[in-house]
Amino acid sequence: MTTHTSSGDDRRQVHLAAHFPGVNNTTVWSDPAGGSHIEFDGFAHFAKTAERGLFDFLFLAEGLRLREHKGEVFDLDVVGRPETATVLAAVAQVTEHLGLAGTFSATFNEPYDLARKLGTLDHLSAGRAAWNVVTTNNAFTGANFRRGGFLPYDDRYRRAIDFVATARRLWESGTDSTGGAFSHTSDFFDISGEYPLPRSPQGHPVIFQAGDSPDGRDFAAGTADVIFTRHTELDEGKAFYADITRRLARFGRSEQDLKIFPGVSFVLGDTEAEAQEKSAHIRRQQVSGPGAIAFLEQLWGRDLTAYDPDGPLPDVDPDFDNADITRGRVRHVQDPRPVAQAWRDLAEAKGLSIRELVIEVSARHSFIGTPGQVAESMNDYIQQRAADGFILVPHITPGGLDEFVDRVVPELQERGVYRDAYPGTTLRENLGLASHRPEADWQAGRDAAAERDPAAARAEDGDTRTGSEVRADADAPKEPVRV
Repeated sequence: MTTHTSSGDDRRQVHLAAHFPGVNNTTVWSDPAGGSHIEFDGFAHFAKTAERGLFDFLFLAEGLRLREHKGEVFDLDVVGRPETATVLAAVAQVTEHLGLAGTFSATFNEPYDLARKLGTLDHLSAGRAAWNVVTTNNAFTGANFRRGGFLPYDDRYRRAIDFVATARRLWESGTDSTGGAFSHTSDFFDISGEYPLPRSPQGHPVIFQAGDSPDGRDFAAGTADVIFTRHTELDEGKAFYADITRRLARFGRSEQDLKIFPGVSFVLGDTEAEAQEKSAHIRRQQVSGPGAIAFLEQLWGRDLTAYDPDGPLPDVDPDFDNADITRGRVRHVQDPRPVAQAWRDLAEAKGLSIRELVIEVSARHSFIGTPGQVAESMNDYIQQRAADGFILVPHITPGGLDEFVDRVVPELQERGVYRDAYPGTTLRENLGLASHRPEADWQAGRDAAAERDPAAARAEDGDTRTGSEVRADADAPKEPVRV
């Protein structure tokens, strides 16, 4: 395990956050320690543990429609998809410092309603609210909403930018003691009225973003305060961090203006060998036999239930045109052909069964080792500017953070790279972000960046893809179906 930690007062501080994973391929439902994703006691335990560990925020995702696989509802969804704003408002009452970050779609919400909800949460929590802005991309989800359908690719981020700008104007319309009048007309919105809340303690709730395409990265650079990224490998993280820093400059911003948090998993042991053994055990728990078949079906585009998950890969070729076998999540890859061939080659070279292959390609842990080794690796990651902090995604809820807080946090504190107390009262202060910027300043930065040629900007960043290739990029961290 290679480390090169900086020394002296120039050491960057590690930031930590926690993702309550809900229903996904990380959670091990079969473990007796696993708890409910509906009962509030689970959320309260998880949040209180994160606050005891001096984490910046709790992060909740949100699913707007139950996922389907081969035309049937993904059955675990029905026991773990509560409404995010309600949960965060409840968590605000059992915590004092922990930030409250929730995912809300800019496609299937409206500015006045969502701005009021988030403004209310910011008041209830004394300045701890955050919004993870996502751009829902499919008609399958849209069927649950009056408008139906979905936005064309080119309009998704345009609406999201306009949505956030509108929300910020609403938050700015009031005074310190009263609400105020607002009026906004644009390509997507034509609204006016009275915003019913005074200005919130943070001015604006903190804005998160999780897109990874060039458009998504520009959206973050020009609109967001925090990025939730999937780049967990050191070299990938450093490249992503450098790319975002370059993009920030085009919008008149600097590295200090935006925080980058990859989502990571961890496994601890008294020795490195013990941690590796635990990791292998957890990975097998995360990928059941039926789960391995479901995962492979997403790429193969076929019903593979007749195949033995502990047997070889299917001898039948994938149906690459059947992209709708799984609905309700972004397809993991846009061109499955090279991936399918790479998986065949890997399975043949290592003699892997279907389940072993799926474990190999999907179930990985970011940090494995003793508490000291994990702390040192995390510190190294931060010092090398691969991230500003980490969003921990434990495999057990609600108790999956307990061991990390008890054993790794003290190791980080001993190294002088982690706080001993919360430095402020609002989420902005605890993240080390400056006070909120008026929306007019954000717009000025976007206007200045728009004067540059977008194609030239992509080429400058080493991105030589065509427009269609750019549009094929997925825009959020992915997870396979697990049954």
